[in-house]
Amino acid sequence: MADRFTVDDMIIHRVIEQEQAFMPALDMLPGLAPEVLEANRHWMEPAALDAAGALLLCFQSYVVRTPHHVILVDSCIGNDKPRPNRPSWHLKTDDVYLRALAAAGLAPEDVDFVLCTHLHADHLGWNTRLIDGRWVPTFPRARYVFAESEFAHWTAQHAAAPVAPFADSVLPIVEAGRADLVRGDHALGDHVRLLPTPGHTPGHVAIAFGRGRDAAVMSGDLIHTPLQARYPELSVRFDVDMAQAAQTRLGFLARYCDTGTLCCTAHFPSPSAGRITRWGEGFRCEAVGR
Repeated sequence: MADRFTVDDMIIHRVIEQEQAFMPALDMLPGLAPEVLEANRHWMEPAALDAAGALLLCFQSYVVRTPHHVILVDSCIGNDKPRPNRPSWHLKTDDVYLRALAAAGLAPEDVDFVLCTHLHADHLGWNTRLIDGRWVPTFPRARYVFAESEFAHWTAQHAAAPVAPFADSVLPIVEAGRADLVRGDHALGDHVRLLPTPGHTPGHVAIAFGRGRDAAVMSGDLIHTPLQARYPELSVRFDVDMAQAAQTRLGFLARYCDTGTLCCTAHFPSPSAGRITRWGEGFRCEAVGR
């Protein structure tokens, strides 16, 4: 299982917190017909679909070492976070994530920037950790980069009714003076570019890496499962705007098809990263090794 990729002058590490069956495919993808699921079982099982029809998802961060910075993309689930609707995330106290970070040769103090593709609970949990009853930045030297439109969306949601992940994993970063709110097309030096990819959330961004070209791209939650590559019109029930999400996904897959860009997905089962190619009227993400 590949957990490290070398692309141009960058090294990309996967930092895995959980990988498991998540939800029945027919529940997670409301537009999926049972007969279409059955027709695709032969290639999805066992890596992406279990025998009961549940999608297998990976929950992970990517850490990119560029010549200039160490950048962590999406900080996963986190410990001590109240997530009662997700038992495997609720008030966790394990050391899996920090051990995986250490296995990549990194300590929290080594990270220069934390970039969040969006502000859902499984993409920001390790932004903070609980120390003496207070939420403090896990990565003490890092600037945390949030798309301003995404931040504005969740600010409004939180004002209307408390949003626990925003309260425990975003606002403490702002209060600590570590947050940078940026445009959806923000560039960070000559190796990092944000790409507006709305639909899953209003301010969702993908993140492209590489000097002079998109050598690698982090897709975030514009796509969750390989089945959505073959059928880009299938949106997940968690998408705020399912039609826009489908349009964004199709545009993303077409943009990177046959380009050689390494597509690092947030939730595809291991090895999670590959190169986009055509598959009939849809696409596939061809897994790559180290």
